[in-house]
Amino acid sequence: MEYNGTGPTGGNSAVEDLNVYYNFGDTAYVLISASMVFIMIPGLGFLYSGLARRKSALSMIWACMMGGAVAIFTWYFWAYSLAFSHTATNGYIGNLHSFGLRNVLGAPPAGTPLVPELLFSLYQGMFCGVTLAIIMGSIAERGRLLPAMVFTFIYATIVYAPVACWAWNPNGWAFKWGVFDYAGGGPVEIGSGVAGLAYSFVLGRRSDKLLLNFRPHNVSLVTLGTILLWFGWLGFNGASSFGANLRAVYASWNSNLTAIFGAASWCLMDYRLERKWSTVAICSGFISGLVAATPASGFIPLWASVPLGVLAGITCNLATKLKFLLHIDDSLDLFAEHAVAGIIGLIWNGFFAADYVIGLDGVNIGVTGGWVNHNYPALYKQVVYALACSAYTFVMTCIICYGLNKVPGLQLRADEDAEMRGMDEDQIGEFAYDYVEVRRDYLAWPYSTSESTERGSGSGEKES
Repeated sequence: MEYNGTGPTGGNSAVEDLNVYYNFGDTAYVLISASMVFIMIPGLGFLYSGLARRKSALSMIWACMMGGAVAIFTWYFWAYSLAFSHTATNGYIGNLHSFGLRNVLGAPPAGTPLVPELLFSLYQGMFCGVTLAIIMGSIAERGRLLPAMVFTFIYATIVYAPVACWAWNPNGWAFKWGVFDYAGGGPVEIGSGVAGLAYSFVLGRRSDKLLLNFRPHNVSLVTLGTILLWFGWLGFNGASSFGANLRAVYASWNSNLTAIFGAASWCLMDYRLERKWSTVAICSGFISGLVAATPASGFIPLWASVPLGVLAGITCNLATKLKFLLHIDDSLDLFAEHAVAGIIGLIWNGFFAADYVIGLDGVNIGVTGGWVNHNYPALYKQVVYALACSAYTFVMTCIICYGLNKVPGLQLRADEDAEMRGMDEDQIGEFAYDYVEVRRDYLAWPYSTSESTERGSGSGEKES
């Protein structure tokens, strides 16, 4: 089917009915799923808000919402073209053939014949928005908002778009090499987790005073955010088959199974230490399982999702200790929950990707899976791809962050005074609650450790 920018048949798109080339059920399913993926952005805001202190709770919602918005604009502006342009063949990054969604309408995209490119670009744009919203967790309690938004625009352009090109553009080197990445183990999960670690590394640790007695301030918000994420993830993973087909159903089932067993495993890991059934633990486990399912859910049999969820829950729980070994204040554990689980899911594909699952979309019939189909080179390809995504993302994120720090007015980190008052007061002048938690402590510092801890864990001062 030749595409000249006017429609699948080359006719005048103003008079030709382009809808007839696609199944209305596929179109409706992917359109609804794009809306489900979007709801993950405020879901991340609520999750991060609940995990942070009261005095920085609203800034996390702001960062996720605006970070997602800037990313979606960047996707429209040129990142979509840099990831999925038809005419670029270098294997690493596209060109500006589809700048501003020019030449994007009713023809099939580079990747699937099931939906029109305009819908494909919308759906993929939500992935970009979610990825940058995840990364915003790295600025918790000490990062300035304006530089974070500039970072978002640059990252979406020179990191997310190229890695998406590698994985999903038929001309991308990883795609042509036969790498299995269903819904974004590389661009989304490794990208967000490793970028979050790099951003935190450049940003530096929070003040030791702020690390005393640190704990989530609102577990109900954490739970709400996790529920919204799980709901959106069913559209994120399900509709990555780009149609209302059996592969979408399979991916949704796999996503649920990995989430359940990830939550059970993480919760048991915490119970062995605390002898308490932690709500934050099951939320963390749900997310680690869903992350592991992201690259794998459209490739592996249902039974393989059970051990995948268990492995993700246990490994990601242990990986939360890495930030102490690395001396990097990855305050919301982006690396442990996203990068580690994403790598696990990618490697799992090397072993358990099955041809009959891949072919359930009616498009990829005959594609050979991993070790279960005696495709033994698949494993090292998955490992090389994961390493390439990790290295490129970490190096480029550090370059972006160090570069922004050199620009007057775009320093990434707030000063110590702002850190003590909280990001809500310093950056946006509004508050999640009608008080500032540590204002009295800040004005009368220092107190003894016990006194400051007691005051900081209370309900706080009323705003005048």
